[in-house]
Amino acid sequence: MSTAASIRRSVVAGMFYTKKPDALRKDLDGMFSAVEKKPVPGRILGIVAPHAGYMYSGPTAAAAYAQVMGEKYDTVVVVSPSHHEFFEGVSVYPGEMYETPLGQVRIDTALRTEILAAGRVLRPTETGHRQEHAIEVQLPFLQYALGEFLLLPLVVGHQTRDACFSLAETLAEVLKGRNALLVASTDLSHYYPSIVARRMDQVFAEDVEKFDPATLMDHLDEGVAEACGGGPAVSVMMALRRLGATRMEVVAQCNSGDITGEDESVVGYLSAVAWLSQVSST
Repeated sequence: MSTAASIRRSVVAGMFYTKKPDALRKDLDGMFSAVEKKPVPGRILGIVAPHAGYMYSGPTAAAAYAQVMGEKYDTVVVVSPSHHEFFEGVSVYPGEMYETPLGQVRIDTALRTEILAAGRVLRPTETGHRQEHAIEVQLPFLQYALGEFLLLPLVVGHQTRDACFSLAETLAEVLKGRNALLVASTDLSHYYPSIVARRMDQVFAEDVEKFDPATLMDHLDEGVAEACGGGPAVSVMMALRRLGATRMEVVAQCNSGDITGEDESVVGYLSAVAWLSQVSST
């Protein structure tokens, strides 16, 4: 891996969300102010959030990120699918920073070294990161909600059961004892009539609510549920369970037809949070 500093610049600013910092903050202000932060009986360890244009899925994503508003995490690990490049395994960004209109986010280079040493399916490469929007669109939400944090961006290529389960094992191993937030970036079903999409998306939502990543993997393989980042969601959920998270709850769900009024061909969106229950010692 090159030691030269490298920055992954924004590639969908101006398309998926505004590229003007002040306007972006205003958009985030509006989305977060519309969400009520719910009392969660424990420490939030993980999030599932969509990655479409903010006009479509932004409010759904904000519903999850609002639950960690003002919290402090040393590192955020974002696991996304690859929409533009096909490859095997999991791509770990080898550079120094990811950039959005709200500023630069430093890569957790120490954690990167550790996860590369521990994981057999992970490789240091820009493949999967160059044009991928599924990580980038999460970052302004994280910057707004958390302020400062280190980032570890991971892109899953071919979402095989072996790759997803192996990644989960590695994440659980390297994140044990760390103050980290795990984020799975995924939309749900794509381009079905709304009545069909809702049925498929409900299967995904029920598996999330049951906190059952193995069954979710089965349903994705069988085609009864669909999600472009289904594999990343499985990996994150499985890692969260191994890290001690005890509950996962869907906090928002809709599809693009709910925004546009066009129900013939929609994309589904869901956000959820997982937490570690805190038992009182008194």
